[in-house]
Amino acid sequence: MKNIGIITGGGDGGGLNAVIKGAAQMAGRKGVKTFAIPNGYAGLYNLVNMDSLVELTPSRLDIFSINLAGSEAGHSRVKIAKIDDEKKYDRIKAGLEKFKIDGLVISGGDDTGSVILDLDKHGIKCVHAPKTMDLDLMSYSVGGDSAIERLAGFIRDIETTGRTHNRIMVLETFGRYAGHNAFRGGVAGECDAILIPEIPVDFDELYRHMKKVFTKRIIESDINAGTYIIVVAEGFKDASGEDIHDASVNLDSFGHKKLTGAGKYVAKELERRLENDPEIKQFMEEQGMYVKGIYETPEVRAIVPSHLVRSGFTSAYDANFGIEAGAGAAYLLLAGIHNVTVTGFRDGVFHYMDIAEAIQRRSVDLEQVALYEQVGFCFGRVREEFTAKHKKVTGKIDRIY
Repeated sequence: MKNIGIITGGGDGGGLNAVIKGAAQMAGRKGVKTFAIPNGYAGLYNLVNMDSLVELTPSRLDIFSINLAGSEAGHSRVKIAKIDDEKKYDRIKAGLEKFKIDGLVISGGDDTGSVILDLDKHGIKCVHAPKTMDLDLMSYSVGGDSAIERLAGFIRDIETTGRTHNRIMVLETFGRYAGHNAFRGGVAGECDAILIPEIPVDFDELYRHMKKVFTKRIIESDINAGTYIIVVAEGFKDASGEDIHDASVNLDSFGHKKLTGAGKYVAKELERRLENDPEIKQFMEEQGMYVKGIYETPEVRAIVPSHLVRSGFTSAYDANFGIEAGAGAAYLLLAGIHNVTVTGFRDGVFHYMDIAEAIQRRSVDLEQVALYEQVGFCFGRVREEFTAKHKKVTGKIDRIY
């Protein structure tokens, strides 16, 4: 191989610029040129019509920082197989041939991985550098730690306004059908309740916990101030097992439901219970908060940080892993290995796995949840009995992710 193309696909996030630099710098060390193919798979499809590509020379790489989130290559949500063009793969190959690109380093999540499988089946050599803030791939993926750090910061920040107004605050975050982002970010931000897709929510139990914690804080405060903070993953389910979303929203380009409305749904459920609870009126009166017709129950506010969670800056963890994943992807491609996902670099070895295996959904470990329930976090269910084993370990310790 003499020339490699770099594509970033799906949603943006922290660590992608580290992937780009890692891949380009590794290839450069091997005497191979790298080029950024802009606009994700849309750019790949339209490559044949482009006049030029940006070569990722050392000078060009110096322009942007691995500490910035987002991608210097750009994105689009396009599924190649769904393009209405019988000759789409021939068109893509013609574009690659035009610029003498011999293989691709592609960074993205499960949807991106599924497209790589499709491309490889049609003779286009690719290596996958895993990226998703949802952390639902089998391997660790760039973007996860950065998003968790951002979400934790928003939780800490929102506590000030929540406590000032004695409000219940509900933050809705990304994750689709895996709750890693809400779980880890919620714990790090020290919120009170975490609602994830893996655990159907018992709203009566959530309300019981909220009422107990919220009223206790206000009663014990010398200025009658308190708040209660809930983080909910967009794909959470109610007690019946049904996922909650706005059915009027269209599907995305990959055919997925656009999950939205989880935060509002939780807020409405809690508001209804507050309004129908006679003890709340008594509590409001005793704390000097009650005003008939105006302020009869505590306010519940739903907040959606949305793309702010995946924007801004890259965490140190993602900067490191991104460099490793990008360098590993280029190294494997040059070694004649393709159609695989890079999983890391350990003991002087680049580790990888089949893409089809890597993009299988990884859910939150419920034994981990039980530990955090034991120390006080609510997950919208009756707290289960906590039992754990213990053992002495030697050698290397597993990473947190």
